[in-house]
Amino acid sequence: MLNGIILLDKEEGLTSRTIDNKIQRLFETRKVGHLGTLDPFATGLLVIGVNKGTKCLTYIDDSRKTYVATLVLGKKTSTGDLTGEIIEEKEVKTLDLKTIEDVLASFLGKGEQIPPMTSAIKVNGQALYKIAHKGGEVERKPRPIEIFSIRVIEYKDNILVFETEVSRGTYIRVLGEDIALKLGTVGYLSALRRTKVDNISIEDAVKIGDLTIDNLHNAVNMISIPHYDINDVEYQLVMNGRKLWLKSNEEKLLLVHNNECVAVYSKFEDKHYQPERGLF
Repeated sequence: MLNGIILLDKEEGLTSRTIDNKIQRLFETRKVGHLGTLDPFATGLLVIGVNKGTKCLTYIDDSRKTYVATLVLGKKTSTGDLTGEIIEEKEVKTLDLKTIEDVLASFLGKGEQIPPMTSAIKVNGQALYKIAHKGGEVERKPRPIEIFSIRVIEYKDNILVFETEVSRGTYIRVLGEDIALKLGTVGYLSALRRTKVDNISIEDAVKIGDLTIDNLHNAVNMISIPHYDINDVEYQLVMNGRKLWLKSNEEKLLLVHNNECVAVYSKFEDKHYQPERGLF
């Protein structure tokens, strides 16, 4: 059985189901999972676990993500992106680069954001997008987000292309609408591309049409928790769910045996560690 992580460069129009079906056939398994998703209109980096790799997804750092977004000014859609219907149009005043840069800079740092009705967040057990598809709308509570960086790539003919690094859970379509409002107009995203998940880059990803079993990455190399190589005796103890005494001061450790993820252990006193989750 093949286990590990796939770095996929998702193309526009593909759904999670299409991607899962392809990977399930290729690796002859139904155990496939994603570290976050991308809307069908969006492209870019998807981190996908296969078999035992699905258990490792929780421990791959996705607290910071980088996107390149294309924001069309002067029109607003029902979804905040090009898949929705145009529901408002507004004049776009003449904007110079300095004005745009100042507006973008105003979003830097910690803030709050109200999730869109097109999101998968559940309210009373039902996903918001399912409620929206039925024409409904519910009150959503603001959620804390952080914008680590944001810069202009290009502005021409009322189309603003910008790059931003944000915290997990930030909706770029909402950010785009908020930017448009601060620029005195409305807007929607016509394109969105995720280029990084923490330190994992789109440059290391492959298109689904080119995907082979050779593109399966060892999850050990993807997990940022400090690694600890265990010997054969310790390995048997881990397999039996036993506590360990390890020469480390880290609060949490990824235990590795023969270059494979075995378990995550956490410290409970001095150098004694107890199992948090098995990855076998």
